[in-house]
Amino acid sequence: MDAEGLLASAAINLGLALVALSLFSLLKKQPGNAPVYLARRMAAGGGGGGLPLGHGRLTPSFRWIRAALRLSEDDVLRRHGLDALVVVRLFKFGLWVHFACLCFLSFYVVYLLHKEYKEMSSRRIAHLKYHRKRPDQFTILVRGIPLCPDHGTYGCYADHFFSKHYRTYQSYHIVHDIGNIEALQKLASSLEDKIKRKRETRRCNFWKWIWFKLTLEAIDTHKLEEKLKNVHHSIRLLQCENMLKRKELPVAFVSFKSQLDAAQAAEMQQHVNPLSLVTTYAPEPPDALWTNLAIPFFRIAIYKLGVFIAAFLLIVFFTIPVTAVQGIVQFEKIKIWFPPARAVELIPGLNSVVTGYLPSMILNGFIYLIPFAMLGMASFEGCIAKSQKEIKACNMVFYFLLGNVFFLSILSGSLLHQIGESFTHPKDIPSRLARAVSAQSDFFITYILTDGMSGFSLEVLQFGLLTWHFFKAHSIGHCEQPYLYGFPYYRVVPIVSLAVLIGLVYAVVAPLLLPILVIYFLLGYAVYINQMEDVYEITYDTCGQYWPNIHRYIFLSVTLMQITMLGLFGLKSKPGASFATVPLLVSTILFNEYCKVRFLPTFLRRPVQVAKENDDLNEAEGMREGDLDHAISAYKPPWMRPTNFSPDCSSVQPLIRSV
Repeated sequence: MDAEGLLASAAINLGLALVALSLFSLLKKQPGNAPVYLARRMAAGGGGGGLPLGHGRLTPSFRWIRAALRLSEDDVLRRHGLDALVVVRLFKFGLWVHFACLCFLSFYVVYLLHKEYKEMSSRRIAHLKYHRKRPDQFTILVRGIPLCPDHGTYGCYADHFFSKHYRTYQSYHIVHDIGNIEALQKLASSLEDKIKRKRETRRCNFWKWIWFKLTLEAIDTHKLEEKLKNVHHSIRLLQCENMLKRKELPVAFVSFKSQLDAAQAAEMQQHVNPLSLVTTYAPEPPDALWTNLAIPFFRIAIYKLGVFIAAFLLIVFFTIPVTAVQGIVQFEKIKIWFPPARAVELIPGLNSVVTGYLPSMILNGFIYLIPFAMLGMASFEGCIAKSQKEIKACNMVFYFLLGNVFFLSILSGSLLHQIGESFTHPKDIPSRLARAVSAQSDFFITYILTDGMSGFSLEVLQFGLLTWHFFKAHSIGHCEQPYLYGFPYYRVVPIVSLAVLIGLVYAVVAPLLLPILVIYFLLGYAVYINQMEDVYEITYDTCGQYWPNIHRYIFLSVTLMQITMLGLFGLKSKPGASFATVPLLVSTILFNEYCKVRFLPTFLRRPVQVAKENDDLNEAEGMREGDLDHAISAYKPPWMRPTNFSPDCSSVQPLIRSV
């Protein structure tokens, strides 16, 4: 890529970012757009906001960036949880790392990793103490429960076993295979919505009236109510005690009056057969994936194999767009192989746009779809919690980006030759990597520009959602329901971690990337603080379990940087520097092993010492019986909640209340 292509990419991305951010600052001030830009606040009952005319409502401003930067980490932790703080600190980490790249990079990164791991460990312990009355701290999940020999039920066996072996055992809640009750619940909600819209047809605008005439005219309200009654009756039958007894699964949530016993029960082997009474920490009640609790152990291994095969096929398929993108970057070779491509040069400036902006735009477009595909694959692995599923998707996305975006981008063009040479001459891998990395510096500069300037700007603008909201408001009527979605950790964490990796690898090879990355992390920090405050809902809090994954991503980044520099020193005929890099690489690997021993167990388990301190604090404060009862009642699935149906309120009240 030439200088003109790089300038064209920078100009297009900066221009698009300025336009998108200006539009966002204008549109956010309009009350009608509150369901898009203030979804979280509306859902929390904070109102839609908006400014009256004459108060800057029609002029763009960037005060939201100043407000985002002023929000303290303690406020983020209090409002959104520790996982949200992990994402925020990830952005801060990439700012400071790339400032430090100009000096002793490796030692400073290792120092920061140790500092962050220590900080997040202490914050996790403090977070566990602060939320010591949360139901999941008193509850464990038990799978593989044997049948009671006397009564032939799973619940009876669980009750006898834990009451015999644990003094503070409180109660259990057995999990049932409820079949299609969720589908019936969704059908009931759909019927209620149709009845409500049918009754509101007379009080709507012209276009909404036309829409209802085309879709709901042939539907009789009386028939809908009769069908809703039948669905309600079916749900009642599935919820009856006799039916539930026949649908018991060998899975139960078991609660204790003591966090100490809960922690010990979750960590210890309960039965002489390790496949019986398998205990783990219970997820938060809103975090639980109830349908996956019914999956037997032997199926999980099959599902994991299927997901691995699907991910491998996706990686193979993704080589096509990556290779095509690199073909556009190497436009000079294309003109030699395919002379008609020279027609692009006939239009002034088009060659710079094609080689400078188009490749990174195409690549980012494909990358945008990857997190959703990986999340869908992770859904089939049988994870018991949404957080587990998203952490799994987060790992899959990062390693996919590492292999298909980073390595495949720098090796494409002569991919098979490079791989063949690497296998036949493994000692030449560092020098080949250094040569390939140096050749692709311009491409990754444009990638960071596109992902940061355009990507973050379109994220805060919410262009797709805004378009859909505009279409609905001007066709079937204005919608007051907020578009509330959970924070996309599985999308944000791996993509930002890839930017950290690119920055570390290119810190010395392409110093021009450093100021661009500083802007990237600053803008991303402001954008996602704004999204956490106003748009996304924090649906769960794993008490910082994303951090060990982020640490591993950054460790791989430092290792790749050192291997690349090892090869680069060899290319520059500096054997002394190459040999001096080897101990640095070894010390980095040893540091990672130290972190596994020193910090990682804190994130995988809950220390007994902390559990005992929490019990003492609860006892000193006078733990109420209602708090203990809540620990097990919180784990009743939505379909076990009582129904509240009547013909008069069927169109307003939900058929089954959610947890």
